[in-house]
Amino acid sequence: MNQAGRYFALVGLVLGALCALVFSLTSIFFPESVAIVLTMVFSLLLTGAFHEDGLTDMADGIGGGMTVERRLSIMKDSRIGTYGAATLIMALLAKYVFWSELANLPHFWLVIVVAYTASRALAATLIYDMPYVSDSDTSKSKPLASRQSSLEVSILLFTGGITLLVLGIADAILISLVLVVFRLMFKRWLTKRIGGFTGDCLGAAQQLSELLIYLTMIGLYHSS
Repeated sequence: MNQAGRYFALVGLVLGALCALVFSLTSIFFPESVAIVLTMVFSLLLTGAFHEDGLTDMADGIGGGMTVERRLSIMKDSRIGTYGAATLIMALLAKYVFWSELANLPHFWLVIVVAYTASRALAATLIYDMPYVSDSDTSKSKPLASRQSSLEVSILLFTGGITLLVLGIADAILISLVLVVFRLMFKRWLTKRIGGFTGDCLGAAQQLSELLIYLTMIGLYHSS
């Protein structure tokens, strides 16, 4: 199971391809806004809102806890608090708005595939150089989060990098730089707040980096 983490980016590739296919089909019969909503619903059903749940729990824990122990305890609570609810709403709203801005691009389906793949690659690399701080008996990521070899992180980076290249060298380099900066800042923030990462933090990293990819593409598209 520890070695399964090397395939997270490939899983993202499959998920992104399926979502791109759904959007392409639904946009034939429905207006663009409806197609986006239907594709978002399909994506949530496909993953069981697994990563969105992680983002929500992390926001609740780090936002509502004053100590490391309290933050980790809140993350394990299945109930959603104010911080989690606000974060989840804004994340889904941002995804809808970003997709609406990008849907006019002829290669929008490629953007979805790239974002789903690269964001999962980035999230999984946090396992490599950060300590795991949650109780393994109640962890959502058990036993994936215990360790990661250099080979496994190399496979993740290779898969994510190759996928980025389909957008072109210039776009791939810019998005890579944005993701590297985000990873450094997110890692530092998590270390300061909880001393490492949990399974929820991996889900949050995936969601946030996916949105960053869309935002970067919008900046490129708008400036040109």
